[in-house]
Amino acid sequence: MAYAEDFEQALQVGRPPNIQALFPNSKALIVSGKVVDRAMRAKGKAIAMAANGRNSFVIRGALRAAQRANAALIIEIAKSEGGQKAYCAVNYWNMARVVDALCNEMGITIPVAIHADHYGMKNEKDLEQALVEVPTMFEAGITSIAIDASHQPNDQNLLANLAVNSKIPAWAGLETEIGEIKGSTGLSTPDEALFLIQGLNAHDIFADWIALNNGTTHGIEASDAGIQVALTTEVHEALTPYNVSGAQHGTSGNSSDRLREIAAKTHTTKANVATALQMISWGLEVNDYGNAQLDADGNFIKVEGQGVTEEMWAEVVAYADDKGWKKGDYKNLNLPFESKFLAQPKGIRERMAQRVEDFVYKMLTEVLGTADTAPLAVAAILAAGSYDLGAKVGRIEDPADWTDEKIVEKAKSLDTDKGAKGNFDD
Repeated sequence: MAYAEDFEQALQVGRPPNIQALFPNSKALIVSGKVVDRAMRAKGKAIAMAANGRNSFVIRGALRAAQRANAALIIEIAKSEGGQKAYCAVNYWNMARVVDALCNEMGITIPVAIHADHYGMKNEKDLEQALVEVPTMFEAGITSIAIDASHQPNDQNLLANLAVNSKIPAWAGLETEIGEIKGSTGLSTPDEALFLIQGLNAHDIFADWIALNNGTTHGIEASDAGIQVALTTEVHEALTPYNVSGAQHGTSGNSSDRLREIAAKTHTTKANVATALQMISWGLEVNDYGNAQLDADGNFIKVEGQGVTEEMWAEVVAYADDKGWKKGDYKNLNLPFESKFLAQPKGIRERMAQRVEDFVYKMLTEVLGTADTAPLAVAAILAAGSYDLGAKVGRIEDPADWTDEKIVEKAKSLDTDKGAKGNFDD
């Protein structure tokens, strides 16, 4: 059967209930994150890009690149980027609408998941807020979520995941995190990862992805340490019985070769790309893997004729200087400048999106191995006959061994020293 016919069938059965309700006449195949994970696993050694849509140009460019590559895609935003204290105009509550509108405008026919990344819960107050807020995000079109209580002790991380899960639809993609934001020391261990996944499994919660602290950092990469492939492989192998895939954060500072190694040697099926796409859309000079380059004076290098206009970039720099912002703070420019960027002439807006498209297309086809995964995602939907693909594994653990009290007791035997605190909010 031709892909066009499969697509039309998938459009009828593959869109989750919230998407059907929000966009009843849409031709955009917005799907659960589970669908994208299954497509990557079906191809093997393939990693879906999770593009952080910090601005509309990134989303437009990433969608066009995925369409060119015939690749399933994830568009995401993190709590710091798009939560109640957002520094981006794109947020948890409008991202699905932006994606749906762009897909229909451009005739996009690849499956796209809408992922709420880094939904952070640092304390009891955050958990109380989550119980109210998470349902509103799914009402607004989110189809996948990363519950991130990873900066808390291991027992509290697990307990927070358990407490909020009732607010997450069973059909939705689910990511959990163990130590990801702790910085470059105190790396995650197989025992910690097993503790989290086993505890969830005992309560009939089957995460699609787990994110680790495997040497990643966020933002502008200043060291060449990067992702520890051997550690990632070790953790993923320990989790094999539970069929959980890996989610790789902090890819914007790692070489293409290292990302290819992650695809080849680990069970990773999702890779977040944020800072690189922001910088590329603005027209800054980046290296092979999207790390913004600095001149001899430590300033970003604006490529003439690329991204925003030179006059607009001068205004951006002046604004940041007036705020006393360092280079890592430039992410905060997204919110005050989104409307200014949208008010530029069409040709300027187009070249911003085109630059993102070209970068993302190269990553999808030459680095992440994601090309031609769209038909595999559609096939998974048609095989299930539903938007709900179900779990990849059943319950293995005994719930009696994972009561709240036993979770606290089990955690005492785990190493809880996470070393230097990382940048939780990026």
